[in-house]
Formats: sequence, structure tokens, C-alpha cells
Amino acid sequence: MRLVIARCSVDYVGRLTAHLPLATRLLMIKADGSVLVHSDGGSYKPLNWMSPPCVLREDEGVWTVTNKAGEQLLITIEEVLSDVSADLGVDPGLVKDGVEAHLQALLAQHCEKLGEGFRLVRREYPTDIGPVDLLCRDADGQAVAIEIKRRGEIDGVEQLARYVERLDRDPLLRPVRGMFVAQEIKPQAKVLAGDRGIVCIEVDYDELRGIDTSADRLF
Repeated sequence: MRLVIARCSVDYVGRLTAHLPLATRLLMIKADGSVLVHSDGGSYKPLNWMSPPCVLREDEGVWTVTNKAGEQLLITIEEVLSDVSADLGVDPGLVKDGVEAHLQALLAQHCEKLGEGFRLVRREYPTDIGPVDLLCRDADGQAVAIEIKRRGEIDGVEQLARYVERLDRDPLLRPVRGMFVAQEIKPQAKVLAGDRGIVCIEVDYDELRGIDTSADRLF
């Protein structure tokens, strides 16, 4: 993790254009290759960002961040106030609440609810940046990486996109497609998922719980 506090302006050039005028901001460069631009307000969300895989080129006074689609963040730096780096190591990941954990368990047992012919390969399938909730194969044998949330938001889509990119490097799995599953998925998350080639599915938790009834159990 590298954290740079700098007076800078930022221009995004891609499907549209966006400009952040000169101000003091936090530039965050993560080990996964993502670059995020933060202000001291606006809660936890960055003002602008570039998701991995992307390439950062540092020239005198200008950083150019380019992703695989050719989109760019141009960060023009007037003054660097601080520049520090730290190795955060491997993160153990988020401990899911009861609903998310139960959703994952139910869908692992009944993954055919996500698509006809689906079969489970493994829960918590590991990648070098953390485990994806479910890895399945569809009726055609294609690998499907599935991330499960109680409420689907942009951050969850970005997380899944990173997992898919990592899994797609494995020749035994490639090509890997992504599926984002939640009780409710925000409209902005659906738009981003479509842009990333990720399928969104909303599930009814109460209906799924009805599958797992005590009357069906031997013990």
C-alpha cells in the first residue's frame, strides 16, 4: 500500500470525461494495482479511481494510470506533501454476518438455483487477493465465480471483478465469468456489473430458507 498526499488535479479520459480541479488529496495505490483518489470528505468512497488490472506511469509532475480498456486517469501533481509505503500482508477477509453466511451455505448446497446444470466446485475458492464465495461450473462446464452479499453495492462488484481477473489467469479455469448475487442490488452496481461483464441475480432469502427445512433432515 502506498499513500501519497499531494496538491493535484485529476482528469479521467474514457467512456466520458471528468475533471477534479486542483486541491489537496490522498492518492492510494494498492498492491492489487488499483489507484484511488480521495478527499477528506465524502465518506469512504473515492472521488475517482481505476480498477485493476492497470498500469501506473510516473513522469515529472504527471501520473498516467491506464487500464486494459485504454481508459486513463491523468493526475497532475503540483506538490507532494507526503509519500509513504507499507506492506499490509495478506488480509484474512471480511467475516460475514449471519445472513450472508447462511446465504452462501444455502446456495452452495443448491447452486442449481443460480442456473440450470450448475454444480459446486468449492466454497471460499482461494485467489492471491482473497477467496471468492463460490466457484461453480455451469451446464457447459464453464467456471463461474460467485460473490454473495446481503445488499449488492458497487464495492462488491469491484471485488468480484478482481477475483474473476485473478482466476482467469489459471489455464485450468479460463474463461471465468462472474455472477453477483444478493437479496437486493443497487442500480449503480447493476450498471457497473454490466460494464464488467458480470451477471446480477437477486435472490429471496426467505424462499431459499424454505429449501432447508428440518422436516427434510435425518438428524
